[in-house]
Amino acid sequence: MTKIKFGTDGWRAIIAKEYTVDNVKRVAYATAQWVKKHPELNQRIVLGFDCRFGGRMFAEASACVFAKAGLKTLLADEFVSTPMVSLGAHHFQAALGIILTASHNPPSYNGYKVKATFGGPASPQVISEIEDLIPDQYTEALDDFSVYKEQGLIESIDLDTLYLEAVEKGFDLAAINDNIKLAYDAMYGSGQSIIKKILPKAAYLHCDFNPSFMGQAPEPIHKNLLEFSKLLNENEELEVGLANDGDADRIGMYNSKGDFIDSHHLILLLIHYLHKIKGYTGKVVIAASVTDKVKKLCDLYNLPYEITRVGFKYIAGKMVEDDVLIGAEESGGIAVKGHIPERDGIWVGLLLFEYMAKTGKQLQALIDELYALVGPFFYKRNDLHITEALKLAALEKCKAGITQFGDFKVLNEDNTDGFRYTFDNEQWLMIRASGTEPVLRIYSESADEAGADKILAAAEATLL
Repeated sequence: MTKIKFGTDGWRAIIAKEYTVDNVKRVAYATAQWVKKHPELNQRIVLGFDCRFGGRMFAEASACVFAKAGLKTLLADEFVSTPMVSLGAHHFQAALGIILTASHNPPSYNGYKVKATFGGPASPQVISEIEDLIPDQYTEALDDFSVYKEQGLIESIDLDTLYLEAVEKGFDLAAINDNIKLAYDAMYGSGQSIIKKILPKAAYLHCDFNPSFMGQAPEPIHKNLLEFSKLLNENEELEVGLANDGDADRIGMYNSKGDFIDSHHLILLLIHYLHKIKGYTGKVVIAASVTDKVKKLCDLYNLPYEITRVGFKYIAGKMVEDDVLIGAEESGGIAVKGHIPERDGIWVGLLLFEYMAKTGKQLQALIDELYALVGPFFYKRNDLHITEALKLAALEKCKAGITQFGDFKVLNEDNTDGFRYTFDNEQWLMIRASGTEPVLRIYSESADEAGADKILAAAEATLL
């Protein structure tokens, strides 16, 4: 049996290779044992699955393991998003929420994410404790799924309706649906069902059930959304586009011209809307890879801010402990005040649609208003798929100390997560190994695209 380890955001593995029914049972058993070690928690689990191959099969196998251990399982009756399971865990005050998803990974993967009672990612400590309980194999005899259901140990729940009710309370949907011509790309992911109930007038793309994802990783970045970009560019009626990843906890967005709007701009827009327009207050918590323009805007608005390691579980912990206005990652994972402490690509998209509807302004006009406050900037990220030896050698160079990348002299180095180098003119570079994939990520920011490209080229030349 293989050793099962959780990465930055859950356990992910290739279906039929490491991600098998037997291995999922091992993780489910460890989860059940952890819950039983905490009798102060309600001895029940909210369980869901996304659109990936075998999702229902893996979920039913997990539910049977939980039932065998004497735990009540509240199982989503259809595929759901990760935020819907997190909301369910909080609503039903379950000991844990479990969502079987590999998020934005390629279609050959599936995964296992653990959510806490408060409605966000379980803490690193909880994950570590569950990992330590994973047995080398799971050999207990299980009854059929139908037997446990008849016994009442497994119960079907409707998370779609629960989520829809929260959305209807949280947003002026009439203003959004009646005033904005919008498009939605589910990337064949689990946002496709609920979004049709929330935004019935939208133009839909890739909103049908297709576990193969047409061979593409459902990550909402521009290179994966070219068809969506073309749709926005060629359809003069469409004003804005929203895309979500495979489990709908991340966001990608396009303006009316089909230009991709990265998460850094979205984070700034949300801070401005939530604080300056809606009057909310609280701390801004961002991962180390997010633009420094956030700090600049927070200083303008006298909002406190905090920088964490990459991984939303670190941000969620701050949101539970403190009064947080927004918690956000560079990768499109954003959580906001007034909702659960969880990334939610649909909820955040609705906030931005509401911002447009209430102001009567296009997305680009709102961004131009931001530039007047913090200045223009361009952010870029390259994911280098290199050998493990090259990746480790690059990291060793960083550890040894680098004072110059081509023409860019290092003014400051920060090691909150990976290696972040600050240059002059508000330019910066970050180098970090992925926690879930065999990838070395390099990030850059400058005033324009040419500057960001130049920093990335200098980094590759120095490291490889």
